[in-house]
Amino acid sequence: MPNAFNFSASPFDCLNNQERKLVRDSVDIAYFTEGEVILDIGTTPTHLFVLIKGFVRQFENGEEVALFGPDDCFDGRSLMAGKVSGQFIAAEEVVSYQLAKSTVNELISNNATFGALLFADLSKKLNAIAERRSQYETNSLSLALVSQAFLRQAYVVDAKTDLYSVVEMFHSHRTTNVLVKDNVGGESRLGIFTATTLQKALLARLPLDTTVVGPLSNYKLITVQAYDHLYEALATMIHHSVHRVVVMDGAEVIGILEQVDLLSFIANSSSLITQKIFQAKTLEDLKIPAEQITNLISLLHRNGTKVGMIARLVQELNTKLFERTWTLIASPELLKNSCLFVMGSEGRGEQILKTDQDNGLILKDSYPIDEEVNRCCAQFSAALISFGFPECPGKIMVNNPAWRMSVEGFSSTTKGWLLNPNPEGLMNLAIFLDAHPISGDGSLLQDVKQAIFNLINDNQFLLARFASAIDSFSTEVGWWNRLLTLGGESSENKVNIKKAGIFSIVHGIRAMALENHIWSNSTVERIQDLVKNNKLTKDLGNDVIEALYLLMELRLQSGLAELETGKKVTGDVDTSGLSSLERDLLKDTLNVVKRFKIFLHQHFRLDFA
Repeated sequence: MPNAFNFSASPFDCLNNQERKLVRDSVDIAYFTEGEVILDIGTTPTHLFVLIKGFVRQFENGEEVALFGPDDCFDGRSLMAGKVSGQFIAAEEVVSYQLAKSTVNELISNNATFGALLFADLSKKLNAIAERRSQYETNSLSLALVSQAFLRQAYVVDAKTDLYSVVEMFHSHRTTNVLVKDNVGGESRLGIFTATTLQKALLARLPLDTTVVGPLSNYKLITVQAYDHLYEALATMIHHSVHRVVVMDGAEVIGILEQVDLLSFIANSSSLITQKIFQAKTLEDLKIPAEQITNLISLLHRNGTKVGMIARLVQELNTKLFERTWTLIASPELLKNSCLFVMGSEGRGEQILKTDQDNGLILKDSYPIDEEVNRCCAQFSAALISFGFPECPGKIMVNNPAWRMSVEGFSSTTKGWLLNPNPEGLMNLAIFLDAHPISGDGSLLQDVKQAIFNLINDNQFLLARFASAIDSFSTEVGWWNRLLTLGGESSENKVNIKKAGIFSIVHGIRAMALENHIWSNSTVERIQDLVKNNKLTKDLGNDVIEALYLLMELRLQSGLAELETGKKVTGDVDTSGLSSLERDLLKDTLNVVKRFKIFLHQHFRLDFA
C-alpha cells in the first residue's frame, strides 16, 4: 500500500494513527475501463472503493443519481446492507483503492464517527460532524447553555415591603432588582421591581417609607430555562427590549441573567448594535448598526455558531432596525393605525445576509391612504436601500401602492390570488403567507391571514395549484455533475442553492402549513407543527430540517466569501471549491429534497393537478 492514501478526505479524516495503519496494511488497487460495471444491482459487495483517478456514475431505476470523483468513496451503505441497490459504472478509465469489508467493519466498530460519515443518513452525519467540533465550540454561542453563564442571585421580597427597605437591599446586596412575591385572589404570583421603576417612583415623589413595592412591580416576567441556549436568551432580551431575564429550572427561580454578563460570556457585539438602534435619532444614525449586523454574522459564523441560531438573532436585530426606521419616519397616528410587515425569507426568519426587500403596510379601513402615507412609505424603502437592502425587482415593497392597502383591500386582493390563481398571484400569495409584523397593530395582519385560512378549507384543487410551484425550478438530469464536473468553465460549477433545494423545501412546507392552518412563520417551526399533528413523519421532518440548514450554511458560507472579495452576493455556490465532505453532504441533502418532492407530489396529487 503506497503512503499516498489521502487521509484528509472524509470519512478517513477522523481515523487515529492505529486505524490509518490498518487501512494502509489492508488496501489494494483496482482498475476499471470506461463503461465497465463496477457494482451491479443485486450483487453482494465485498469492498469499499475510494477513487484515485476517474469518475464513476451511480444509477437507480435508470436515472443517474450521483457522480463520484477523486477521493470520493462508494458504496458504504450497500456494503453494510449486503446487497447493491444501484448500478455503478466507470464514466472513464478508473483507478481506485479497494478496502475489504472485514477491514471496514473493524473501522466502524472502533470508530463510530467513521461509520456515521460512511453510510448514515444526513442527520446522523451532521451530528457526527458536530461531535468532532464540540471541543472547539464549547464556549461558543451555539452550544453554551444559560446555566453555564454567570447568574446573579435572585432576591425575593414580599409585595408589602416598603420602598425604603428595597433601597436598602439594593445597596447592601449591590443589585438593581428584586423579585416581588404577591398574592391575588388566593393565587401566588411573582413580579420584578428594578432600579428604573424606583427612579420613576422618586420622580413621582412617592414617600419611600410608606409606599409598598407590590403595586409598582411588573408581573409579566420575561423568563428562560437553565437548559436553554444562550443565543435563545439573547434573542429573548432583544425581542422584549429588556436587559435581564429570570432564569428558571422548571418552575423554580435559580437566578437572574443580566445582559452584560451574557455578553461577557459570548463576547459579541449584538447588544451594542441594539443600543445603537434604540439611540438613533436620525436615519443616518441607523446606517452604522445596519452595517454592524453583517459584521456580527461573519463573526458568529467564524466562531462556529449554527446557521439556525445566526438566522434567529439576525431576524430579531433586523426587526429592531426596521421598527426604529419606521418610528423615525411615521407619525404617531400612522403607527397606531397601521401594521408594517416583512415577508419572504425575512418574514420566516431565514434571511441572514441582506437580500431584496419584501415588505408591506396594512392600514385600518377607517384610516385614509393619503399623501403622508405615500411619502412615509417611499422614505422607508429608500432608507432600507441606504442600509444595504436592495430594491425588490418585483417591487414587493411599501413604496408600491399594491403593497400598501387597507385591511379590506388586502383581504380582497389575497382572495383574488387564491380563487383566481395565476403564476404572479400565486407567487404573491406565497410571499404574503410568510408575512411577519414588525411595527404597529399586528392584529390587522392576523385578520387578513385568517381570511385566507377560512377560504382554503378542504379545497384540494387550490392547494394543488399552490403547491405545484415546487417544480418551478426543474431538476436537471445528472445535476450531480455540478458537484464533480468532468471539466468546463468555473461558471459551470456553480449551483444556485435556492433553486436547487431551498425553494422546494420552503414552499412545500408552506403549502402544507396553509392546508393545515398553521400560523407559524418559520419553515422549521412549521415542520415541527406538521410532525406534531401527524401530517409529516418525524424522520422525514428531521431530514428536511437538516437539509434546509445545510443549504443555508453553504449559501451563507459562499455569500460571506463573495462579500470579503467585494463581489455581489449571488446565492450561488461554486462546487469546485467544496471539500469532499461538503460535496458528500450536499449530495445527501439534495437526495432529501428529491424524496420530499416525491412526497409532495403524492400528498397533493400534483401529477393529476
